[in-house]
Amino acid sequence: MAMTYTIPTPPENSFRITLELEARADRLDSVLLDALKKQSDNLALQEISKAQFKKLFTDKKVLIKGQNAKAKSPINSGTTYIDILL
Repeated sequence: MAMTYTIPTPPENSFRITLELEARADRLDSVLLDALKKQSDNLALQEISKAQFKKLFTDKKVLIKGQNAKAKSPINSGTTYIDILL
């Protein structure tokens, strides 16, 4: 029996970034900031400052599977969908 995984629907007024990791990452913030700098779909997030980026976590605007993500959360290898509330 195949396991089906449904991609969660992004919340309204959010930007989704998909992380594809080969290996487990110790901290979400460094991986996410790097991914935001590399994407070109949202210019504001591409050019975000470290202070603004930190504030996204403080204001609980970074979600994984609809749950508030912490900057120091470890991220497992594989595909992770992260939503940033705008």
